[in-house]
Amino acid sequence: MTTRAAAAGPALDARLVRRLYDRSGAERWGLAEQDFAAALARSVGRRFAGSAPSASEAAQYLESLRLEDLALACACARGRESAWERFVQEYRPILLRIASRGQQTDRGRDVADSIYAELYGLEVRDGARRSLFDYYHGRSTLAGWLQAVVAQRLVDLARAARRFEPLSDDERAAEGAAEDGARDAELEPDRRRLLGLARQAFETAVAGLESRDRLRLALYYTQDMTLAAIGRVLGESEATASRKLERARAALRAAIQRHLREVGRLSDREVAQCFEHARTDPAFDLARTLPPPGST
Repeated sequence: MTTRAAAAGPALDARLVRRLYDRSGAERWGLAEQDFAAALARSVGRRFAGSAPSASEAAQYLESLRLEDLALACACARGRESAWERFVQEYRPILLRIASRGQQTDRGRDVADSIYAELYGLEVRDGARRSLFDYYHGRSTLAGWLQAVVAQRLVDLARAARRFEPLSDDERAAEGAAEDGARDAELEPDRRRLLGLARQAFETAVAGLESRDRLRLALYYTQDMTLAAIGRVLGESEATASRKLERARAALRAAIQRHLREVGRLSDREVAQCFEHARTDPAFDLARTLPPPGST
């Protein structure tokens, strides 16, 4: 016997859903089993995107979730008052504290309030209120997920603010150097060949990394997050985040070199040229190769 949660994800075994529902304590928030089943199905769909897990794989994954946190988040998204009272009491102070780290008090409160509004769900789409809680899938603790949400929001705000700041003399010089590099590329046919090989090697090497290391590199290089912020997202100390980032970079460089030598058949001199061309070429964008954080 199976149940399908509003076409939000794969069909799940009804007995499994009932057992997980009972374990989650969802009933205390007045959350219907069908709504909880929809949250479970979304989580499975997210975890196994692009593939069809077996019943045992799906069950094993669901058993590993933070079921109580998922039930609370789901009940809040459905507007259950008792769930919101619990969230406000236990998590709103955490949200404010995380948002205020390293920020002015007013700025931290503004960030916390904006996220709180999105959690409540002020946007209405297709007649239904959309809540940020719908993106919580129970794989981490609710507090850990909130840390990641806040960290990403602070990064987005910082990047948006920089778009409106005038370029400094150093930034103008760097921009000019990038333009010169682009013109030089047109004059060097061999440069284009080596850049193509470097990009292919980079993409292959990134794909071969563990998903957590890909996320680590994406947060650092494409999201401009500090080591402290990355540590908060991944549940590590800043020192551990720094050490593991260095390890991931070393592994990536070694894999690129190996690919260039073994597949590209390049000499040591040509390998060094590949790295130099990639470093100075304005079109060699890490953001186009590393996956966005939410996709790993």
